[in-house]
Amino acid sequence: MRLSVVEPGHLSRTATALSPKRLSPLMIDDIPATDDDELPAIAPVEAPASRAREPIDLVVRIKAEGMRLDHYLALNFQDFSRSELQKAIEAGGITVNGRACKPSYKVRNLDALHVQLPEATHDLPVPENIPLEILYQDEYLALINKPFDMVVHPAKGNWSGTLVNALQYHFRDQLSQENGSIRAGIVHRLDKDTSGVILIAKDGTTHRHLSNQFETRKVFKQYIALVHGELDRDSDYIEAAMKMHPHDRLRMIVSRDPDAKEAVSYYEVLERFRGFTLVRISPKTGRTHQIRVHLSHIGNPVISDKIYGGRNRTMMSEIVSGLGKQSDEVLIGRQALHAFRLRFQHPRTGGWIEAEAPLPPDMRRVLELLREHRPFRN
Repeated sequence: MRLSVVEPGHLSRTATALSPKRLSPLMIDDIPATDDDELPAIAPVEAPASRAREPIDLVVRIKAEGMRLDHYLALNFQDFSRSELQKAIEAGGITVNGRACKPSYKVRNLDALHVQLPEATHDLPVPENIPLEILYQDEYLALINKPFDMVVHPAKGNWSGTLVNALQYHFRDQLSQENGSIRAGIVHRLDKDTSGVILIAKDGTTHRHLSNQFETRKVFKQYIALVHGELDRDSDYIEAAMKMHPHDRLRMIVSRDPDAKEAVSYYEVLERFRGFTLVRISPKTGRTHQIRVHLSHIGNPVISDKIYGGRNRTMMSEIVSGLGKQSDEVLIGRQALHAFRLRFQHPRTGGWIEAEAPLPPDMRRVLELLREHRPFRN
């Protein structure tokens, strides 16, 4: 892990390489700052998980413009299933600008929503003594190296073992409630099987400032990915608009439809291997699953990415030739994507903070085997 705290006006432009002999620093400070390529925290909204549900008023922000009403609500009220929210909309429990709407209504910037939901059927997140790797913390915020296989906050089917459960134990009452008790402290999100740096707010003022930086793309993020195939260019932009899959709400697709959102990612090849490539990606925009969708779109899906690559694991025999069945094993059983670097301006001090999380053991092991058994030869 590397962390630098820089005084205002003196932003550090150095970066620690992942491997001094093989990976060089990426110097692309002219690339616009980015939002998260995973599910964004769309709007600060109090979504209490108590059994008494009070009416809630929301104002849609421009980031969510064009989303279906039921999808927008599902992201903000994760303790309810989408079908439950659709029933609430159809029953008149949710209005937009004072009028009843259908679940398919596309929300617009500054739409005023009045939300009256039924009683919740679960309790508040329970503090759990789950070990956390804290990269940095002060009285206002914290940076966590989230492991893979960890959901960020409780939702239907995942009420325990989440990052929020761990945060409740380690930070107690020192967490922002801007996004409600279920998402206490959560400013942005990473997918369950994406590891790496995630930013936590400890109070409401800090949370609002950090959310604004994400909203205006003033947070710089870099990811490391291992992908199938050999990319032709050493570096390039991927420009391909995206939208939700029409029949599968868990998937995003590249689309030329007018309602598709602009999506741009910059990548740089760090190492080439026979049949695989190690890349560093900086998303210019912050669409859901953007990096995974874009890499799949150009024919180089992230390895072990079931949704966009078709397979949820990579076997050792795919890298080490001549390996017998008895010696074969699962090398990595999750998408090989890691949030490596995050840089932002501290909302209280004005200084710049940049944190790096080292590659997790499963990705390091794949990389070592690729270097040994699949070296690239021109």
